[in-house]
Amino acid sequence: MSGSRAHDPPAQPPQPIMQQALKRQLAFSSMKPPFSATADYHVFVSLILVFLFTVIETDRARRIYKFALDHIPKQRVEDLYKKFVCLEKQYGDRQGIEDAIVGNRRFQYEDEVRKNPLNYDSWFDYIRLEESAGNKDRIREVYERAIANVPPVPEKRYWQRYICLWINYALYEELDAGDMERARDVYRECLQLIPHKKFSFAKIWLLAALLEIRLLNLEGARKILGTAIGKSPKDKIFKKYIEIELNLGNFNRCRKLYEKYLHWSPENCYAWTKYAELEKSLCETERTRAVFELAITQPALDMPELLWKAYIDFELSEGEFERARELYERLLDRTKHLKVWISYAKFEASAIAEAMCSEDQDQDYLCEQTKQCVQRVRRIFEKAFNYFRTSAPELKEERCLLLEEMLNVEASFGDLGDVSLVQSKLPKKLKKRRPIVTEDGPAGYEEYIDYSFLEEAHTQNLKILEAAYMWKKRKMLECTRD
Repeated sequence: MSGSRAHDPPAQPPQPIMQQALKRQLAFSSMKPPFSATADYHVFVSLILVFLFTVIETDRARRIYKFALDHIPKQRVEDLYKKFVCLEKQYGDRQGIEDAIVGNRRFQYEDEVRKNPLNYDSWFDYIRLEESAGNKDRIREVYERAIANVPPVPEKRYWQRYICLWINYALYEELDAGDMERARDVYRECLQLIPHKKFSFAKIWLLAALLEIRLLNLEGARKILGTAIGKSPKDKIFKKYIEIELNLGNFNRCRKLYEKYLHWSPENCYAWTKYAELEKSLCETERTRAVFELAITQPALDMPELLWKAYIDFELSEGEFERARELYERLLDRTKHLKVWISYAKFEASAIAEAMCSEDQDQDYLCEQTKQCVQRVRRIFEKAFNYFRTSAPELKEERCLLLEEMLNVEASFGDLGDVSLVQSKLPKKLKKRRPIVTEDGPAGYEEYIDYSFLEEAHTQNLKILEAAYMWKKRKMLECTRD
């Protein structure tokens, strides 16, 4: 008897009355809170879970947790989430633990977006969480909820993060979900939502057009870009549209786009230069020259120095040195900037180097041409020096830089150069002090470099002598009267 009893299975403990009641009353698929007060129901669920932990009913406890988390208001289940995570860490597998942690973080993000639905950073974090979980329906649901929170103020700075939500949504549909039609719909809805009369986003137009190109719908891409130019023209849109047509070899379309670009922004030197480069690449010399001529006649340009340089470089590449020289003269009629004078002189000096390298011409002829080039360079420097001395005497530093450049050019001429012509004009550098004056009054002194030119010092001495003579003459008249 004792041996047989040793092999009998252990007797099951009698089920408590509370557990039997649970089997009869809790049908989780259609369970409704048996209490009118949510707080009482929360306490009741907590008591049941404590009891199930004591009898190690983990599956049933897990079902109650999930049911409670789905039915109890979110703001009252933070403690239940923590206990649910502890349950999964203690009794669940890896997938269960990860689901519990994701659920806990989901609860936190839900609370954040509920408190401030316009906090788009919270929506981005929430979306990244759902994308890591991989549930497409949940991901799309969160995206749809996020983009439904339109900024209440029609100002671009408030819309920037919001538009990024749309872009991420479209990229998710295209790259992760592989649903091209939904990606196209996302771009379409976003473009309809933006108030283009007040502001727009070039990036969303370009992404929508590039999607159509990837779908081999070139006409659709052209329609989108054309609509963008009509509603909200921007530099990025013009540049990308021209790049697309240029890669396709549609040069006439490129010309039309450049014309619209320049009609919209006639001061844009970049557009003028690129238009001329297009014509030059097509060996259209006259058209290139016409584009440059039209460009430099514009009343306002954002970077005229780049445009003039491109025009001069074009004429030099074509071997039109007389035209380049004429352009320099026309440019000096508009500006007397130091860089223009130096560039003009270097251009004439480069002709000397080319003449010296030529072996086909007669040496006497080349020598004569070289001397003429040297004289032209010196005339340019002299004109520049006289301008800074008479018309802009306050620009002493520019005058000093000009003389240093003249000295270097004369030295590069070799036997034909004469550095003594420049050395006699070089100024003396003087270190001086001047007071620093701020809003609160004097604030000490600072040192600076001043330049003393020989002719100015001579003129100043003459003025001093003249003043002394006038003083002596006045004194003599006073003595005579006495």
